[in-house]
Amino acid sequence: MRRYGKNPDEDDVRVRPNRKGNRPRTSIRPKHEDAREGLVLTVDRGRLTCLIDDRKVTAMKARELGRKSAVVGDRVAVVGDLSGDKDTLARIVRVEPRSSTLRRTADDDDPFERVVVANADQLAIVTALADPEPRPRLIDRCLVAAYDAGLEPLLVLTKSDLAAPDALLESYGALGVPYVVTNRDELSDGSAAERVREQLTGRMTAFVGHSGVGKTTLVNALVPERRRATGHVNAVTGRGRHTTTSALALPLPGDTGWVIDTPGVRSFGLAHVDPSRVIHAFPDLASGTAECPRACSHDEPDCALDAWVAGGHAEPARLYSLRRLLSTRERREGD
Repeated sequence: MRRYGKNPDEDDVRVRPNRKGNRPRTSIRPKHEDAREGLVLTVDRGRLTCLIDDRKVTAMKARELGRKSAVVGDRVAVVGDLSGDKDTLARIVRVEPRSSTLRRTADDDDPFERVVVANADQLAIVTALADPEPRPRLIDRCLVAAYDAGLEPLLVLTKSDLAAPDALLESYGALGVPYVVTNRDELSDGSAAERVREQLTGRMTAFVGHSGVGKTTLVNALVPERRRATGHVNAVTGRGRHTTTSALALPLPGDTGWVIDTPGVRSFGLAHVDPSRVIHAFPDLASGTAECPRACSHDEPDCALDAWVAGGHAEPARLYSLRRLLSTRERREGD
């Protein structure tokens, strides 16, 4: 140990050079005024593909973002190498405020929210009429998530050559949700894609659906120059090659809108949705709650919705769907 005299001065003190990690912290963050705005097209293992002008740039999240993440559909500020050349990497330094956020959880008792897409205007719920069979409860859950996020829903029913759509459409008639019915022959000749495209113009639309319903096949028909692989999924077991493993934003031809293809889902958890807001996904029932007791769970003896349905104001199946959704908040139940 070095010893100093009785009156040491600064020349007697040995100062170690600053090492990495010892730099003084500061709350001042760079403003990145030269950052360019980009649109996140896809996310793959920490690498984000962003569209900046007409170039696709690979970027990663900058340290100053902390735990904040960017998802498909986000508008972000990007700095660094924006050439889009191979092996270049830019940095995302800011995520702009979102106009909408579509979320889901793995299960109703899972507190961890997963952001599906950001800034979408519309949610296209794709359902096959057969092979696999329709899952109305899953449709209801997607509707709840759409209304909660402020997205307009769109029903897209596929494979009408295998089964008629009438019964399913009748059960959602009171909701006034727009719909498009397609079959496999129409996908081949392009007429189905044209009818769906009419509902997408000027919007950013996220496509969701159970695996095997033909969601990615439809996206391929809408954006033929950017075809994604399709594969077979067993309609009973759900096993097989689920070809869409990450969300991808694609521009419609002529820059008339955007479609976001998302991975097939087996469930759509609603743990993030306040149960009191679930009723907003059922406008045909909402008016009937005026006579409900205070803090009514809508699944108790004094609930006014029973009389509302009995009076012919809504279909019994809709009340069943509402109560089933509410009940799954308290116990795990298959769709």
